[in-house]
Amino acid sequence: MTGADGQFELDPSDDHPRADGPRDERPDGPRADDGDLARGPTGSPLAVRMRPRTLDEVLGQRHLLAPGAPLRRLVEGAAPASVLLFGPPGTGKTTIARLMANTAGPDGRRFVALSALTSGVKDLRVVIDDARRRLDRTGQRTVLFIDEVHRFSKTQQDALLGAVEDRVVLLVGATTENPSFSVVGPLLSRSLVLKLESLTDDDIGAVLDRAVADPRGLAGRFTLTGQARSQLVRLSVGDARRALTVLEAAADAASTLGGDRPGSGGPEIDAEIVRTVVEEASVRYDRAGDQHYDVISAFIKSIRGSDVDAALHYLARMIVAGEDARFIARRLMVHASEDVGMADPTALPVAVAAAQTVQLVGMPEARLALAQATVHMATAPKSNAVITALDTAMSDVRAGAVGAVPPHLRDGHYAGAARLGNASGYRYPHNTPEGVLAQQYPPDELVGRDYYLPTRHGAERTLADRLDRLRAAVRAGRER
Repeated sequence: MTGADGQFELDPSDDHPRADGPRDERPDGPRADDGDLARGPTGSPLAVRMRPRTLDEVLGQRHLLAPGAPLRRLVEGAAPASVLLFGPPGTGKTTIARLMANTAGPDGRRFVALSALTSGVKDLRVVIDDARRRLDRTGQRTVLFIDEVHRFSKTQQDALLGAVEDRVVLLVGATTENPSFSVVGPLLSRSLVLKLESLTDDDIGAVLDRAVADPRGLAGRFTLTGQARSQLVRLSVGDARRALTVLEAAADAASTLGGDRPGSGGPEIDAEIVRTVVEEASVRYDRAGDQHYDVISAFIKSIRGSDVDAALHYLARMIVAGEDARFIARRLMVHASEDVGMADPTALPVAVAAAQTVQLVGMPEARLALAQATVHMATAPKSNAVITALDTAMSDVRAGAVGAVPPHLRDGHYAGAARLGNASGYRYPHNTPEGVLAQQYPPDELVGRDYYLPTRHGAERTLADRLDRLRAAVRAGRER
């Protein structure tokens, strides 16, 4: 989420608590060092200057900010509650916390920010004790914003439980990871969990336009070309902070070139200047969080759905993000048996070869083998008959359908086996011209139980015809 003026996470000077304790901000106005808000604090990044100050300046997250929606009620103070906000960077998690703290009330609200990267249990206790004293003495409530809350240990998260449950503090936890994976259950159950989505291209465009024109931003001193604007939108990947950070760098570069371009309203920011300050779009991908699982899930599902182009896209995202190539190779090997199976028996050897290439050659060259395996899997005929067969057999075993091994199939190589009747009556299939000999193989309880049900896809079609003949021959032998 962003505002019409953009919105962002903690600025570089605010990312971590100060050495003398957590950062405490006045909810009823700017800090003493804020300067003239029309121009923004001296030296502050563009992303900080353009942070929304009211709900009316906020863009994006329409599913959460519509009238009566949970997030709007929280920000407006109509439903005081702790909240966990998760979503990609630059979607407005810090801004929402600030807006909640700025909610009007008889005593206002106090805003305290901590970063899970640098804070411990001691810091939490200091904040909570102070919040309790303020609440008892003045009725002033404290909004405790914790950035990267997923990085808190279980002990640190547990230290918050009592204060959150008693509403000594209103917790606003920000995380780029799904809280279901990273936040302890008791804290999760005491908080409202809201997911923020990446900004749309239209939202990012509005952020850029406002930043170019607004007195807090570039104040109309630059001209942004249409191509440069489109490029900035693409490079942002839905992250307003990144869009404004690159815009600011491009404005600095345009100023360095010197002078106005003919017919423009100031130094021109064009596509070439944008290319000089950033080489490629950022890939928002957290190898330890739900983005990791979401992207690999989309990768496998695209292969399963035979969409080779989508599969290559997700492969590229993982490679550019620095995902462990061995992890990708392992997933391809699993997929070869799970979703391709006997419809294309060459799929597994191809996947194994790609994994060996990763091991023996390494990246970046091994990316080609991963791409080759991905193309092979995505374009191969599909069958889940192998995994279905095994899962059904395992389900029967777990349910107790095991039965005794038929005596003629038991091991007859140890002393005394003959006295037990082991291996007695076993017939060797290779002694027949066809190499197939009908006799009972499953336990008595499972005779006639078919697990492997091949599809008519790819090589499995031929296998299905052969399997019909094999089963008929085996069953005919049992009946004689």
